[in-house]
Amino acid sequence: MMQQPENKRLVVGITGASGSIYGIRLIETLLDLGYAVHLVISNAGWRVLKEEMDWDVTNRDSLLQEKFGHRGGSLIYHPVSDIGASIASGSYLAEGMIIMPCSMGTLSSIANGSSDNLMSRAADVMMKEGRTLILVPRETPLHAIHLENMLKLSRLGVRMIPAMPAFYYKPQSMEDLILFLVGKVLDSLRIPHQLFTRWGEPDERG
Repeated sequence: MMQQPENKRLVVGITGASGSIYGIRLIETLLDLGYAVHLVISNAGWRVLKEEMDWDVTNRDSLLQEKFGHRGGSLIYHPVSDIGASIASGSYLAEGMIIMPCSMGTLSSIANGSSDNLMSRAADVMMKEGRTLILVPRETPLHAIHLENMLKLSRLGVRMIPAMPAFYYKPQSMEDLILFLVGKVLDSLRIPHQLFTRWGEPDERG
C-alpha cells in the first residue's frame, strides 16, 4: 500500500479542557479533506468527551470507528501512554500538530519540555523538527503562569489560537461558532475551506 504523503498527515490532540466539540469538528473536517489524522486523547480528554458529548467511552476503538469510520481520509488512534508510537519520533514525517482544545496543564507540560506522555512528546517533536504546532487554549480567566507559558511557546514559534469565536459574520448557531474556530486553525495551516464567511466576502456557506 502506498504510504500517505507527509503533507497529508496531521496530528490532533484533545485534552481535558472544556470544548471537546472543537477537536471533533476539526477531525471530521480533516478526514473529509482526505488527511491521515493521528489522534491522541488524554485521559481527562476522554472524561470530557463523556461529560460534554455524552459518548460512551467504554470501548474507545469501537467508538472512534463509529464516529469517524464513515468519513474519507484515515484515522490512526494512539493511546496517550504509547510513548513508542510513530508520532513520538521526529523521523516520522507529519505536516504538523493541533491540540484543540488545549488545557493549561498540557500547555505547561509542552512549555517546560516534560514529554511525559505521547501528547506532550508529539508536540515536542513538532517544535524540535521545526514543524507547525498549533495550540487552542480554552480557559478563563487566565493567570500569570498561563500567560507566561503561552508567551514562552509563542516566542518559540508555536501558534496560539485561543477559543475566541468572532461575531462580525453574524453566526446563526453554536455550530457556526465552532466552525469559525476550526476554520481559523485551517487558515493557519494554509488549508482552503469555506467554514465561515470572511470579512468583505459574500456568504458562500451553501
